[in-house]
Amino acid sequence: MTNRIDQPREFDLVGNPILVAGIGRGFEATLQYRISEGHDEVTGHFNVGGGTGEHGQFQLQADAGVAAFTLDRLFVEVFDISAQDGSEINKVIVPVIYGPLIVAGYIGYREHAVESGETLSAIAATHYGDSTLYSRIMRANPSISDPDLIFPGQVLRVPIGG
Repeated sequence: MTNRIDQPREFDLVGNPILVAGIGRGFEATLQYRISEGHDEVTGHFNVGGGTGEHGQFQLQADAGVAAFTLDRLFVEVFDISAQDGSEINKVIVPVIYGPLIVAGYIGYREHAVESGETLSAIAATHYGDSTLYSRIMRANPSISDPDLIFPGQVLRVPIGG
């Protein structure tokens, strides 16, 4: 194991700042991070371990508000820069969902357990007061590929704004 991201986990619904934590090691105790969606990115570096091969814990807050993201699906990357050729090595990538692009003033999400006979439109009406906003729930739950295919017992994340 060279680098590992423990937070966020794959397809977590995240806010701003994006909290990143894990274990890693880097050349001269330095690792890089990047948060991107293909159009814009937030980058930086941080120190970890002692610089001579030790693994150490890290945690950071990345201000995603400085980027002009257009997509709510982001990639959190942690990597080392090769001392030999400057390439990115030991890269770890975790896809996440960026709540502030789904709901203005994003503060978190509620979990909703689907009951028999419920629809995404009805769930949206319950949580947002508007049944046409069901796409917010779809975007926050990448396992939903068809709004007509939800099932009783399924737990959905319902993003909430301030």
